[in-house]
Amino acid sequence: MKAFLKGRQFRSRQQQHLQLNDAMFHTGHKRPITRRDFIAQGMIAGGGAVMSGGVMGMLSNSAFGLSQDLEDLKFDCGIKKRLGFEGKVPFMCFDLAGGANIAGSNVLVGQQGGQLDFLSTAGYSKLGLPANMLPGSSETNFVNTDLGLAFHSDSAFLRGILSKVSPSTAANINGAVIPARSENDTGNNPHNPMYAIHQAGGEGALVDLIGSVSSTSGGNSMAPAAMINPAVRPTKVDRSSDATGLVDLGKLVKTLSQEEVVNVMEAVAYLSDKKLANTRMPTGSSDEVAIKALVKCGYVKSAALAEDYGDPADLDPEKDGLIKGTAGIFSDADFDADREYKKTAAVMKLVVNGFAGAGTVTMGGFDYHTGDRSTGERRDFRAGECMGASLEYAARRSKPLMLYVFSDGSVSSNGMADESMEGRGKGQWTGDNQSTAAAFMLVYSPKGKPELMGGTDDEKLRHQQIGFMDANASVITSATPAANNVNLLVETVALNYMALNGEIGQFKDTFPNHGLGSEALRDSLVAFESIV
Repeated sequence: MKAFLKGRQFRSRQQQHLQLNDAMFHTGHKRPITRRDFIAQGMIAGGGAVMSGGVMGMLSNSAFGLSQDLEDLKFDCGIKKRLGFEGKVPFMCFDLAGGANIAGSNVLVGQQGGQLDFLSTAGYSKLGLPANMLPGSSETNFVNTDLGLAFHSDSAFLRGILSKVSPSTAANINGAVIPARSENDTGNNPHNPMYAIHQAGGEGALVDLIGSVSSTSGGNSMAPAAMINPAVRPTKVDRSSDATGLVDLGKLVKTLSQEEVVNVMEAVAYLSDKKLANTRMPTGSSDEVAIKALVKCGYVKSAALAEDYGDPADLDPEKDGLIKGTAGIFSDADFDADREYKKTAAVMKLVVNGFAGAGTVTMGGFDYHTGDRSTGERRDFRAGECMGASLEYAARRSKPLMLYVFSDGSVSSNGMADESMEGRGKGQWTGDNQSTAAAFMLVYSPKGKPELMGGTDDEKLRHQQIGFMDANASVITSATPAANNVNLLVETVALNYMALNGEIGQFKDTFPNHGLGSEALRDSLVAFESIV
């Protein structure tokens, strides 16, 4: 630079006539040092000229031969390819906060012989069913098995589900119920199975766990303390913007095309990896390896996100015609009118498509012992709609889905009927009652109706109801390990999840300290054969 300036600066004492783009060589300014000096004196062009198409070409895959290198880096960092990722059966759970009614008026729960080993008239009265609506009546039939699992035919859950699923979807659904006590009206029940599902292999291509509540479990109820893994704490998702916000590529996507964004991020990842390989960290050899891997994989993940999720619409339930719109599961009017639909849509979009491994939808207001029946019926129906929407979306995407429904405690009736139109002549809910509690699962498979375990019809019925009640509608707490221990109820759900994935034989290694007893007892707690 010195020789260059010296040779040009004093070539003539006469005034120089410069052309439009000539650099200014004269003694009126100091020797250029900074970027501002060089730009001011016309020795380099402005930034706009620097970031031209030529630079974008320099950052392309071909410039560095990145294609193979980046794929190797992705593999090293354990990053799953979106289109090639085949995870476990998608898993969603509905946490009905407040102590919802599940047994009897919604899902039938019977005595030791199964769902159709009917309870007494007094028992059904406690579960909110009057004498003229008994499922075991010889004069009327109040049993519906359209979903495999036996529901009361006037169940609000069932009516809501059937309003959203097509007959062909319903034909490929089966379910099981688990009578199990839990504390009333408290989030302290360790009901939530999300961490157990992750421990059993439930992973997503983008994020492992999501939940509609910003809590450790992702829902209202807690997760078993021994299963909590802070590294996979659920990400809060309860609206479309939460779903699309899982991928933030900043202003690049507003300035460049997706292909150009990918090229930039791949180049950064590649150059960073080469730089790290020649960098010595001051923290010692053991930390050095971990720090380098963390930094490297951060850049690689950014490149992978740009490549797989550069279009935010891919994650947006409101842009998915199968979910919202004229041909959608939810109409535009319904979707915009009720936040519960939006919440469910965001979670099911991510879970069913494998972006998340498991998700919790928390719905509130199920502490509905308000001295009427209509309040509970309306809320149960809406919950059923959300359950049905999730199952129907799985069917439309040709994906399997395990849906699990639970609540903190339950309710009972004194037998007095609510004769209002929405009360439907059923018993009013008048108080909490943990002895009437239950949880249930519904499983959809695009391959056909999931098969129950058992070689005979009687055995299948006992696998469809895991545990039982006495004739007066109280859970028999000795029937299963889960019947009086919510932690073991979570283990039972995880066991069934692994069975659906064909991995029941790996349960004892995955949960070495489980409390489900011997192998024979464990197998009696499994509802379905594998669906994979």
